[in-house]
Amino acid sequence: MTEALKGVIAPNLTPFETTGAIAEDLYIAHAKHLLASGCVGLAPFGTTGEALSVGIDERIGVLERMIGSGVDPARLIPGTGLTNVADTARLTAACLEMGCRGAMVLPPFYFKNVPNDGLYAHFARLIEAVGRDDLNLYLYHIPQVAGVGIPVEVVARLRSDFPDQIVGIKDSSGQWDNTRRLLTEIPGLIVYPGSELPLIEALELGAPGCISATANINGAAIGEVVRLYHAADTAGARAAHEPVKRFRLTVQDYAPIPAMKRLLALRSGDARWAEVRPPLLPTGEAKGRELEAALAAQATDAQAAE
Repeated sequence: MTEALKGVIAPNLTPFETTGAIAEDLYIAHAKHLLASGCVGLAPFGTTGEALSVGIDERIGVLERMIGSGVDPARLIPGTGLTNVADTARLTAACLEMGCRGAMVLPPFYFKNVPNDGLYAHFARLIEAVGRDDLNLYLYHIPQVAGVGIPVEVVARLRSDFPDQIVGIKDSSGQWDNTRRLLTEIPGLIVYPGSELPLIEALELGAPGCISATANINGAAIGEVVRLYHAADTAGARAAHEPVKRFRLTVQDYAPIPAMKRLLALRSGDARWAEVRPPLLPTGEAKGRELEAALAAQATDAQAAE
């Protein structure tokens, strides 16, 4: 049985040069910083990492160099989901060859309103195409972005038929009832909410933690909530959760990916951090400073209340 990473996993941001190429020095340094400052793992090339704007060979190359720099691949669950089995299988197999813990896989997201049997067949064929005994798939449910979700019934069927391969899911639907059903109706499935907002409720039902975009800039605080909960300090975990939720809700009011990148550009002094790939557009410096001020005011208020 695959062991879950317990804590917060960061879907790490992908920095770019002004030319549009991946800024590998920033990418690797940021990954190491996240792992050293409260994150138990990374989910490279998820939505937050602008994955669908990054090519297959680019992803493979950056992962190879990041692992070669000393990052433990057992702490990596890269995003590999594309619209067809062949490309998804190629990218997934490459990640496994590097020793990654598993792969986080979107459903095929071009055709809409597809039947459940079609979704099931896609993942069944993917498992066959990868053809590896060490395959660990974490399904990725984010219907509001992908336009196609993975219903609980499909997840349950896949888990039942492929228990050694379908090991977990990231539920970024934002629908607590969906997350609750995954946690309570599918034995043995590792369930990570895609946000820290329902973290306490999910931990109470057996979730090992969460995979959250804001771990890129607030990972230590989110990780502390999980640590306190597992240390049986429920009151402390609940208290620590409140500022974490306020932080998340504040960031959500902006365009989170460009906004977090602008924050990192302001904090590091490296303007490359503000770069995004089209169709996203960068957050302006003034807007970034506005967000920074809002977060700083929150922190001041929290200290005053202690």
